[in-house]
Amino acid sequence: MPNRADNRGMTSLIPESPRPTRAKIVATIGPGSDSPEMVRKLIEAGVAVFRFNFSHGVFEAHKKRLVVVRSVAKELDRPVAVLGDLCGPKIRVGTIPKSFVPRGPMNQGGGAIELATGQDVVFRRGISEATVERERVAGQDLATPVLPVTYAPMTEEVEPGDRVLVNDGAIRMLAVERSRDGDWLRCRVTIGGLVTSSKGINLPDSRISAPAITEADWQSVAWAVENAVDFLALSFVRRADEVRELRRRLSSMVSSETPPIPIVSKIEKPEAVADLDEIIEASDAIMVARGDLGVEMDIAQVPVVQKEILARCQAWGRPCIVATQMLESMITAASPTRAEASDVANAIFDGADAVMLSGETAVGKHPALVVETMRRIITVAEARIAQSPHIESPPQKLIESKYATAALAHGAWHIAKDVGAKLIVCWSEAGGTARYLSQNDFHVPIIAYTSSPVAARRMALLRGVTPIRADAPPSGLLRDFTDMAERDMLAKGWIRHGEPMVLLAGKPLGTAKATNSIATLFVGDPNGGYRSHRS
Repeated sequence: MPNRADNRGMTSLIPESPRPTRAKIVATIGPGSDSPEMVRKLIEAGVAVFRFNFSHGVFEAHKKRLVVVRSVAKELDRPVAVLGDLCGPKIRVGTIPKSFVPRGPMNQGGGAIELATGQDVVFRRGISEATVERERVAGQDLATPVLPVTYAPMTEEVEPGDRVLVNDGAIRMLAVERSRDGDWLRCRVTIGGLVTSSKGINLPDSRISAPAITEADWQSVAWAVENAVDFLALSFVRRADEVRELRRRLSSMVSSETPPIPIVSKIEKPEAVADLDEIIEASDAIMVARGDLGVEMDIAQVPVVQKEILARCQAWGRPCIVATQMLESMITAASPTRAEASDVANAIFDGADAVMLSGETAVGKHPALVVETMRRIITVAEARIAQSPHIESPPQKLIESKYATAALAHGAWHIAKDVGAKLIVCWSEAGGTARYLSQNDFHVPIIAYTSSPVAARRMALLRGVTPIRADAPPSGLLRDFTDMAERDMLAKGWIRHGEPMVLLAGKPLGTAKATNSIATLFVGDPNGGYRSHRS
C-alpha cells in the first residue's frame, strides 16, 4: 500500500514494501476455518502458523485439517507451521444433560444450569451427568445442582475457603464443605451465571496433584510425532522439569537423525511465573496464555507479567507468542474494539515474536478478515518501530553462550547497520543461523533458505524471518547461491538494483551447522559489488 496522507493531514505509516510482517500470526483452525478455500485465504492474509487445539475434536478431524493445511501451503509454496496444543490437566465441568433447560440462552442445543448468586452447588466424583438433589435447609425445600467434574481428585484437594472459578472466572464460587471421604465438595456461588458442559474450572488457591502431561496428552504427543507436527505447546506448565520430561519422551520417539518437535511452554500458572527463567531455558519458545493466567492470578498483574515474560524471553533469545482474546470481539463483529487494536500493537512494541488468534478464527464469523485486520495492525506498529530510535544488542544469554554462529549473526547485524542493508539473506539448513539472526532483533527482514521442508516450516515462527524452501545450487558454490538469492529477491520486489544486502552461508552449502562466512552484495553491481567477510 503506498504512503498517503489521511484526512487529518497525517502521513500513513503503512510501508510500500510487499514483504511479510516481522511478527508472525498464529491462527487456531476449527469449524469456522478448516475448508481448503478458507485456509488459502488465511495463509494469503498472513497466517504463518496454524494452531491445532487438542482440547477439542478427535484425531480423525485433526488429520483432515492437517492434510488441508499442508496441501494448500504446498500449492501456495509457503512454509506454514502446525502447532499442536496439548490439553494438559484442564479441569472441566462434566456433561450437562439436554433435559436441563435454563431460563437464559442455550449453548448449541445442549443442556445448561443457571446458577444464582448465594445458592449452593455440589461437585461429586463418580457421576457422569449433572443431577439435582432436593434437601431441607432452614425449613425450606431447596434444589441443589450436583455437577460432575473431569478431575476426580478435585473433591479431595480443594479445601473449604478455596475459590472455585468456572468459565474463565465468569462464575465464581467459594468452597464451604467437603465430605470426610472426599466424594463431594459443596460450594457457595458468589457470582452466578450459566454453566454448560465442558466449561473450564480454575482452582487458584488449591494445591493440585494432577501431572502436567496427562494420559490423553501422551496420546496427542504420539499423534503429533506420527504426523510430523512442527511444534507442541505444553499447557499449565508449573516447573521446568515438566518441560524436560516432555523433551525426553519426544527424543525417544524419533531417530537420532530427526530433530525432536520443539516445545512451546504456556505460561498460565503463578507457579510458572515464579520459575520463569528455568522454564524459558528448558523450552524452545514461550506462550503468554493470558486466559487462564488472568484467572489464576490478579487480573491487574497480567499486563505487567506479560511484559516481564517478553523481556525475559528476549534476554534468553527465545521466541514468545502472546495469546488469548487479542481480537475477541471479531468472533462476531466485523471490526475490533480500539482497546483490542491497542493490545495487539502493544504486544508488537514490547517485542512479541508472534500474536495468536483463538476463537476468532476457529469458530468466528470472519476468519480471513480478522487475520487481515491483525496483519494491518502489526504492519503499522512495525513501521512506527522502524521510525523510532532504538538500541539493538544480542540477548545476554546469547553473548554468554560463545557459540560461533551466534557471534557470526551478531557480526552480520553490525555489517548490515554499517552498509544500510535492506535484507539479510542466509542459507540455514536446519534453522540455526536463522534463529540466531532473529534473536539479534534485526529491524531488517531476514530471508532464510533451506532444502529441508521441516526446517522451513519451523522457521515460520521466528520473528523477522521469511523461510524459503529451495534446493541448494548443484555446484555447492557460495557464488551460485548469491546469484540465486539476488535473482529471487529482485523478482519478489523485496530489493532494488544498487541496494545492499548481507549474505550468510557456509561450505558445503546445504549442510547443517556449516555457516562460516558473511558477504555484502550491492544488487546488480557487476563491478566489485560482492564483498566477502569470512569468519
